[in-house]
Amino acid sequence: MNAEPIGPGSAVVVPVKDFRQAKMRLASVLSPEERADLARKMAARVVAAGRPLPVVVVCDDAEVADWARSQGARALVEPGLGLNGAVGTAYSQLGAEGYDRLVVAHGDLPLATNLAWLAEIEGIALVPDRHQEGTNVISLPTGCGFRFAYGVGSFARHQEEATRTGLPWRVVHDADLAWDVDFPADMTAVAP
Repeated sequence: MNAEPIGPGSAVVVPVKDFRQAKMRLASVLSPEERADLARKMAARVVAAGRPLPVVVVCDDAEVADWARSQGARALVEPGLGLNGAVGTAYSQLGAEGYDRLVVAHGDLPLATNLAWLAEIEGIALVPDRHQEGTNVISLPTGCGFRFAYGVGSFARHQEEATRTGLPWRVVHDADLAWDVDFPADMTAVAP
């Protein structure tokens, strides 16, 4: 089953890194196979949380693309662009295909259960991580010229960017979507 664009509406975009390269900061507590398995499981949860909206996995790896299709998502392969470039390209391409709103959610949100409600918010919605440093989810209209600025301190940069667009925007605090897994201490959310 492949979720192809069917015209205007909303979609969920999930950037997913090559599973073999994912979660390197967890190398002190997980083997390469365990890190890849964890990344795959968390990404599957985020893809499922995007339903019933169409879900597009943006990646730079053929294995991830095949995995995305096996999850019923569309794969958009954008090699060599990095996170900001890949998400920006997906934003532009999906807008050109007729989608009017995107919910961009990182693939490492182990408590994600529902992302579709974020597509109902007008303007731009930013969901920060629990430390108020990173941006775990962004809901925004296509065509507003938003420039993605992920990386350390992205939440502050994305607030500045939301202001720059001139659109109304707000911060949405959601405990489940605020929990991402970057460091060993973050793994309490995914402990058996």
